[in-house]
Amino acid sequence: MRIVKLITGTMLLLIVLTVQTSALFAQNAPGEYQIKGVTADSASRSDLPFTTVRIKDEKGLVLKAVASDKDGKFVIPALGPLNYQISFAALGYYPKTISLNLSGKELKEIDLGAIYLTEQSKTLKNVVITGERPMISQKADRIVYDLKADPESKVSSVLDMAPKIPYLTLDGQNNILLKGNSSFKVLINGRPSASVEGNLTAILKSMPASTIEKIEVITIPPSKYDGEGLAGIINIIVSKKISDGYNGSFNLNESFPAGGPGFGGSITAKSGNFAISAFGGASLNDNPETSYEGSRLSYGTVMSNLFQKGLQKSDQKTGYFGTELSYSIDSLNLVSGQFNLNGGRSSGSKSQSSALIRGTDPLQGYDLLNHNKGKNYGFDAAVNYQISFKKAKDQLLTFSYQYSNSGTDRNGDIDLSNLINYDQSDYRQNDHQKFNENTFQMDFTTTVKKINIEAGLKGILRSSSSNFDYNSFNADNGQFEFDPEFSNRYTNTQNVFSAYNSYRIALKSWNIIAGVRVEQTVIRGDFISNATVANQNYFNVLPSIAINKNFKDQSSLGFGFSQRIRRPSIKRLNPYVDRSNPLFETSGNPNLRPVLLNDIQVNYGNNKKLSINAGLNYSFMNNLDLQVVNFDPATQITRTTYDNTGKSSSLGGNLSISYPISKAYRVGLNGNAMYLWLEGNSDGIIVNNDLLMYSLSFSNSFNLNKGWRLNATLNGVSKSPTGLQGTTKGYISTSFSVSKQLIADKLSLGARINNPFVKYRNNDSSSFGKEFNQYYTSRDYFQNFTFNLNYNFGRLKGGVNKTRRNITNNDIAN
Repeated sequence: MRIVKLITGTMLLLIVLTVQTSALFAQNAPGEYQIKGVTADSASRSDLPFTTVRIKDEKGLVLKAVASDKDGKFVIPALGPLNYQISFAALGYYPKTISLNLSGKELKEIDLGAIYLTEQSKTLKNVVITGERPMISQKADRIVYDLKADPESKVSSVLDMAPKIPYLTLDGQNNILLKGNSSFKVLINGRPSASVEGNLTAILKSMPASTIEKIEVITIPPSKYDGEGLAGIINIIVSKKISDGYNGSFNLNESFPAGGPGFGGSITAKSGNFAISAFGGASLNDNPETSYEGSRLSYGTVMSNLFQKGLQKSDQKTGYFGTELSYSIDSLNLVSGQFNLNGGRSSGSKSQSSALIRGTDPLQGYDLLNHNKGKNYGFDAAVNYQISFKKAKDQLLTFSYQYSNSGTDRNGDIDLSNLINYDQSDYRQNDHQKFNENTFQMDFTTTVKKINIEAGLKGILRSSSSNFDYNSFNADNGQFEFDPEFSNRYTNTQNVFSAYNSYRIALKSWNIIAGVRVEQTVIRGDFISNATVANQNYFNVLPSIAINKNFKDQSSLGFGFSQRIRRPSIKRLNPYVDRSNPLFETSGNPNLRPVLLNDIQVNYGNNKKLSINAGLNYSFMNNLDLQVVNFDPATQITRTTYDNTGKSSSLGGNLSISYPISKAYRVGLNGNAMYLWLEGNSDGIIVNNDLLMYSLSFSNSFNLNKGWRLNATLNGVSKSPTGLQGTTKGYISTSFSVSKQLIADKLSLGARINNPFVKYRNNDSSSFGKEFNQYYTSRDYFQNFTFNLNYNFGRLKGGVNKTRRNITNNDIAN
C-alpha cells in the first residue's frame, strides 16, 4: 500500500504542476477573444479531426493557425474587435472560409458551432464523380472500420462482419480473435458494458451490423486505457453526434434452420442541453439436433481406447439494452451517465454412449442423458461530472463513478443407464457465479502549446463468488443428496489501483501518443468449504507509444510499442469442476497469476482509390496461463485446467485491400497470418505446439441500378491452438447477399445465404499429452438463410455531449 500512496501522491503533484504550467501559458497567450467550434464532415456529420484552422486579418495576413483535436474541436485567439477571415483546410476536403466581425462584441468567447467541410469531388462534362466513403481508415493507435460505408452491413450481424475487419478473425467455434489472440477487451461507445462481457459471441451474433456506426480496433491502446487485454481493444461505436433532432435505425431479421428471429435498433436524440442515445435488441437462437463423437487412445502403462458418440441440441435467448444521457448545466459544467442491461437463457440436451475397451475386452461402459439449463445477467450504471474552466477552455476535470453487477447460473441433470463395470449413480451439478464492481476515477486533460496532456487516478474494487453443489442420487431413499467432497464455496476479491500520464502531439504531418500507466493489484481468494486462503499482490509499469506520419499522397506510416496485461477472471480462477462428461473434467485454477505481453508493430495505410492497409507485429510473453490437459490412467479421467506454465512469441502480419474495379463493382481482401511459437510444461514434460495461423476474407460488392446491391464473400480460416496441447480444425465458408433500397437511405430489404453448397460442417478438435491422444468432432449446421428489414429514420445534424473522460474498466480478461 506504500507504493499506492506514493503513486497517488506523485500523480496529484503531477496534475497540480500541469494545471499551473498550462495556466501560465494561458496567461501569456495573446488576445482577448477566444473563437471556438468543431469541424465535421458535411455528409456524415462525423467529427473531422486535425483540420487546419487559420485566422487572418483584413489584408489576408495569417495571425494564428491551430489544428482541431481528435474530436474536431478547436480554439483560436483573436487580437481584438476587428474583422477577420477564418479558413479551414483538411486533406481530401474543399477548403472553406468564413468572415467574422468582432467590432462591438462584448462577449469574449465566440462559439462558431459546427463547421461543415465537403469532401472533394471531380467534375467532368456535368458528371460528378465522388469518391465513396472509405471503409477503413488508419490512425496512430488504431484501425477504424466504417460499417455504414459497407453495404453488406444491412444484411449481416456484427459477428458476420468480423472477418472483413483488419486484425479480426473467427475460430472454429465462431469466437472472435484479435491478432490471433482471444485475450482482448470489448467496449461499447468507448465504455465497458456487462452486455458483452460474459456472452460476447451470442450478443454480437444477435446485434445487427446496420445499427452500428463503426468499429475501432485499438492495437496500441494509449495509457488512459486500463492495461488489460493482451491483443488490444475492440470499440463498437453505436451512436454518432447530432444537433437538435433525432436519428436512428431499426432492423428485423429471421434466420433458419439454425438461428431464429431477432431485432435490434439504435436512436440518438438531442434537444437543447439534453441528449440521449440508446440501443438494444433481442434474438432467439435455435441449434437443431446434430451428432457428435469423440475418442481417446492411451498408450502408456495402461493401454485403452475410449469411444463416445451421441446427439445434442440447444437453444439460447439473448437480450441487451444500453443508454447514454447528458445534460449541459452551463458552458462549463456537464453531467452524463450511462446504463446497460443484458440477459440470456439457454437450455439443451445431450445423449451419449460411452465404451472403454482394452483390445477387444470391454472395461467400462454407460449411456448418459444430460439436461442442462443456464442463465446470465449483467448491468452497469455510471455517472460522470465534467468541469471546464473560463481562463483555460482546453482544461477538463472529470469525476466518475460506476457500479457493475453480473451473474451466471449453470445447472445440469445427468442420468446414467446400461452400466458396465461403472458404479456411478445419477447426479446433479449446479454452479452460481456472482460478480460486482465499484469504480472511482478522476481524469484531467489540458493543452500546453501543441501537446495534449492527460493524467488520471483510478480505483477498482471487485468481488466475485462461486457456489457449486454436487448432488448424487441415493437409491435407498430415492433422493439426491449433497456431496461435500465435490462441492465448494469460493470467493475472490480483486482491487486494482492505477495512475496514468499520457501525451499527444499533433504536428502538421506527425501524430505521437506516448504515456505510461502504473497498476497495483491486490487479490485474495477464500475457499470457504476447506478454510484455505490464496493471496496475491503485484505491481506493473505499462508503457505505450504510437507514432504516425502522414504523407501528401494520403498515405501514412506508423510504429508502436505497448505492454499489456491479462489478469485471470473468475471464469479461469473458479475451482468448480464440470463433470457433465464423467470421463472428462474441466475446472479453473485459483492460483493463476497475470500474464504480461510486449508488442511491437509497424503499420502502413494508403486510402486513395486503391485502399491498402498493412501491418507487421511481433510479440512475446512469459508465464503464460495456458489450458493444459492431463490424463490419469488409474481413473481413466482426462482433466483440463489452466496453469502458468508457458511462454510464447509470435510474428504476424495483416493486409487489407479495397479497390473499385468499376463504378458498380468493388473488391476487397482482408488477410491475417501469424506464426506462433508456443512452449510449456504438461505432466512433467516439455511440450511445443508451434503453428502457422492464417485467415482470408475475399469480398465482392456489386452496386446495381434502382437500389439493388449484391455481395459475395469467401472466408478461409486455418486451424488454431486451444491451449498448450490442442488445435481446432480450420474451415472455408461462403456467403451471398442481396439488398434492395425501397426508400433511399431509409428503408431496405435484404436476404443472405451462408454456405449454400454445404449443409453441415464437422467441427474437429484434437489434443495430446503424455501417453494419450484424443479427438472430438461435432456436426454443426453450416448452411443458413437470413432475411432482414432495415429502416433508418430521423434527420442527422451534429452531437450527443459526452464527458471527454469516463470509466473504461478494461483490465480483466474473460
